[in-house]
Amino acid sequence: MKSQDTYLSIERESRSVFRDRASKFIGIAIPVTDEIQVRAALDQVRKEFHDANHHCYAYRVGKEGTAFRANDDGEPSGSAGKPIYNQLLSKGLSDTLVVVVRYFGGTKLGVPGLINAYKTATLLALEGAGTKTRVVEVCFIVEFGYKLMNDVMKILKDLSATIVSQDFNEVFVVWIR
Repeated sequence: MKSQDTYLSIERESRSVFRDRASKFIGIAIPVTDEIQVRAALDQVRKEFHDANHHCYAYRVGKEGTAFRANDDGEPSGSAGKPIYNQLLSKGLSDTLVVVVRYFGGTKLGVPGLINAYKTATLLALEGAGTKTRVVEVCFIVEFGYKLMNDVMKILKDLSATIVSQDFNEVFVVWIR
């Protein structure tokens, strides 16, 4: 049973190669935590594979995967980004970006062939990435007078809270996660 405070993501970056009728599909699964990281990772992949014909991708970010996108990058509509995204959904993954880079081999695969190729390249990359359970973390700021420090610190310890930062001014401030 999965707790409401956890969700699945990938453990590490992983790459795969899938070939179909001389076309080469390189699947790259990348752990991300926000859309800024998604854009940076996409830019990096596009630079590395600047000579590729297509850089199709899909991502889901956040516990519920509420930030998401699928992109066909010039392939026929629904033939690339959607199969990539559907693999993320079927595995229940979030905080994950998958880019599939395609080098065209000269033979058209048709929409069913493209769907299969993008799906397979994604599946292989995700299998190599492994999965891990992430815990939802929320940061709180606790302000209290110095006289309450022992009581507050005991409560934080009992809760296994992580103290991120402390400020020892007139009011004691603790940032916890």
